[in-house]
Amino acid sequence: MIRVVVADDQDLVRTGFRLILAGEPDIDVVGEAADGSAAVRLTAQLRPDVVLMNFRMPVMDGIAAARQIHDEHPLTRSHPDHI
Repeated sequence: MIRVVVADDQDLVRTGFRLILAGEPDIDVVGEAADGSAAVRLTAQLRPDVVLMNFRMPVMDGIAAARQIHDEHPLTRSHPDHI
């Protein structure tokens, strides 16, 4: 099972990705974050395999969050993308 955190500042986008990913038998969305800082915190708490996030978010953007996640949790893959 691949554990995923979805991070985007728009509720509708997060919900859409959660619903799409929920249809995959080998993916479990374990958390959602509304900004990069929350994504970093959730990664520390939940230890997902992947963090899928928008690169334009308030508080901390996805690129800075991906760097911090990579530095602190090298086994977690983070992918900032323009969602």
